[in-house]
Amino acid sequence: MLRALLTAVLMLSLAGCKSTPEAVEAPGDGFLGALVLPAVGPQRMAARELSGRVVLVNFLATWCFPCVAELPSLEALQRDYGPQGFQVVGVGMDLEGEKVLAPFADHYELRFPVLIADEHIRSGQSPFGMIGALPTSVILDRQGRAVAAWQGVAGHEVMARAIEKTLRSKD
Repeated sequence: MLRALLTAVLMLSLAGCKSTPEAVEAPGDGFLGALVLPAVGPQRMAARELSGRVVLVNFLATWCFPCVAELPSLEALQRDYGPQGFQVVGVGMDLEGEKVLAPFADHYELRFPVLIADEHIRSGQSPFGMIGALPTSVILDRQGRAVAAWQGVAGHEVMARAIEKTLRSKD
């Protein structure tokens, strides 16, 4: 009985996580202003510092295994493309907010800022549309327009190609 209950709880907790990518339509308006949220962890960045940069916004949670598994790829993307005007920004969706996100960002020594999602974003009112699964990633061009998006772990090569294309774009 206990085993069945634990299995049910695990299945429900993983329901929001996706390990296989699913492309989602990215709205085209400027959304950098949506990134004005409190930050935790070793890296901090004001939204105004993102202006003119290509930004990958990654919605994640500390309890989401695919999100944690994707961290090394996000770190590598930041390392490889950061000098070219690229920035990863994590948005933590945990209900406990700073209480769990701050130690998480510190533990993994993340080289990108982790913002704390507000109630509107956690309830599905994201300026990028509904966040239906974690992780969800959105790439913003230098004007702050969403140009690509994925639900689930998109994979390093897929995201790298989209970042390179966006960095080369003159629009």
